[in-house]
Amino acid sequence: MAFSVFFLLLSLLFEQPPFCSANVHKLNLLRPHPISQSNSFQDNPPTQFFEVTKPIQLPRTKPCSHLILHHDFGYTYGSPPVFASYNPPSNCPSHKFAKIVLEWKATCKGRQFDRIFGVWLGGVELLRSCTAEPTASGIVWSVQKDITRYYSLLMKNQTLAVFLGNIVDSTYTGVYHVNITLNFYPAEKSLNNYGSNSENLASGLNSWADLILPISRNQPLNDGFWFEIVNSTDTQLKEFKIPPNAYRAVLEVYVSFHENDEFWYSNLPNEYIAKNNLTDTPGNGPFREVVISLDGEVVGAIWPFTVIYTGGMDPLLWRPISGIGSFDLPSYDIEITPFLGKILDGKFHKFGFSVTNALNVWFIDANLHLWLDKKSPKVEGKLLSHKSFPLSLSQVLDFKGLNGTFLTTATRSVASTGWVKSSFGTVLTRTVQDFYYTNSLVMANDGNVETVNQTIYFSDTIVAEIPFSHVFTIQSRKTFPLYLYSGYLDQGNEDHIFAVNVTLGFNEKNSFKGSGFEISSSSLRNLQNGQGYLLIRNGSIVGSSGNTQQVYSYVNEKSCYFRNISSSNYKILYDVVRNTCSEDKVSLDFGLTDLVLPHSEGVSSM
Repeated sequence: MAFSVFFLLLSLLFEQPPFCSANVHKLNLLRPHPISQSNSFQDNPPTQFFEVTKPIQLPRTKPCSHLILHHDFGYTYGSPPVFASYNPPSNCPSHKFAKIVLEWKATCKGRQFDRIFGVWLGGVELLRSCTAEPTASGIVWSVQKDITRYYSLLMKNQTLAVFLGNIVDSTYTGVYHVNITLNFYPAEKSLNNYGSNSENLASGLNSWADLILPISRNQPLNDGFWFEIVNSTDTQLKEFKIPPNAYRAVLEVYVSFHENDEFWYSNLPNEYIAKNNLTDTPGNGPFREVVISLDGEVVGAIWPFTVIYTGGMDPLLWRPISGIGSFDLPSYDIEITPFLGKILDGKFHKFGFSVTNALNVWFIDANLHLWLDKKSPKVEGKLLSHKSFPLSLSQVLDFKGLNGTFLTTATRSVASTGWVKSSFGTVLTRTVQDFYYTNSLVMANDGNVETVNQTIYFSDTIVAEIPFSHVFTIQSRKTFPLYLYSGYLDQGNEDHIFAVNVTLGFNEKNSFKGSGFEISSSSLRNLQNGQGYLLIRNGSIVGSSGNTQQVYSYVNEKSCYFRNISSSNYKILYDVVRNTCSEDKVSLDFGLTDLVLPHSEGVSSM
């Protein structure tokens, strides 16, 4: 059977056991990409890799910059994180900062896999990211992240920790040379302190937390601070205790998926795997959710964005334009305020993390952001209602042999209401999470062609009623579309082609309203498409190609940012940037042959 012959070919070609059966996983065997090590790259200057995102809006002040860590990550797999002492800046002309930015800069040369890594301060995660895959001539990349929300944490002496598990030997030679710098931007005199008015303080909805507790693993560790979820029955717990004067609580969760669940959205149903006697094939179907519990009760869920790492599918797709979210993985906020009445008792409580249908392995940890009443030593609260409707998961299977169609749909809703009484008065908080998911997975050509069409939608709503009849509402709506085609195609004359086509989207609309009036809003549409192939002749890779197009459009009440960029085989074909708002319509559906470019007015080409 051609299916089995294909795996024998890959085993001989890469001298390693086959990883799994679905084509998107087959492509994973090609990491790191052999073509990237060819002699044609030896004399080229280092390539700048980057993720397309909007620039951080900074005040017009000179930053106080501090290099916190310089380290070379060689053979670090199975070793403890790298630690460095951190002290708040003491030599800045002002100690009131409007913006704090973490800057990660790294270089690497040789051959290496993509590596997941994390940065923690006092056990609180600041950044989850993936390394770029190097070339023989070297690469350089940087990540800038706004970490101002960790303001209270950054104003105290802490220990910085970085874990980047890397392996260096005669084959994988790449060492990651890393600098981490924190840039503190003093506030402009004309600016008011963030969240200084009493209404913002009463709700806590538009101010930074006063205390951030790490909900992560304790030392000593020979890994990251994240918990590891290895199967669908695994639940990781962390005890915590909060101060008695906390009047708002938000759990910020970091999530990444690896190994057998790196491409979970393309995993096959177990019935299909068993019927076809497949081995080493990731199963449990294509649906995953992260479930958050408090003292054993579900308080929220995360249906994660499908981040594709820099070596995923075909590495040439992500050179030099990295996949959406790969250099700065998103974190997810869950409002815990309605439950404060249950945890303001001075006792220890437990957060739990699990993943529905999980295979090995998921890395999960969290940060608990707390707002404290500085005028009162104790706050009262009560949970009035909580409804966590069970996950509704449906799967329709239709297959014969290795060909088939599988449709999976899911919904979930979580709603909670509670009040908190502090020196600001009594604040009633209502939260609602609504989720919807659909995935169509088609296997064709005797299992050698796989097509995935998936959409994740979820909505978060927080309503806070504060004294004097003021009502504040925060709403976030996210949509994550994904299309994936992967195939192993026989071209005759001992020629075969690995082909992949992927479309990845991250769309988000946020709004903040007070008493029915919109205070702020933002909209993001970020869509990326890539096409790649590998030509195999007589057991050797003789050709490859990777092309990527991306359109990024962000708008809020103060500014706009637009970027339309395309690359092919390491080279930028065009890069159009606009920082001014315009009514121009831009095609985001990726008909790809007819991308609509913005008018030249107000546009700069890079």
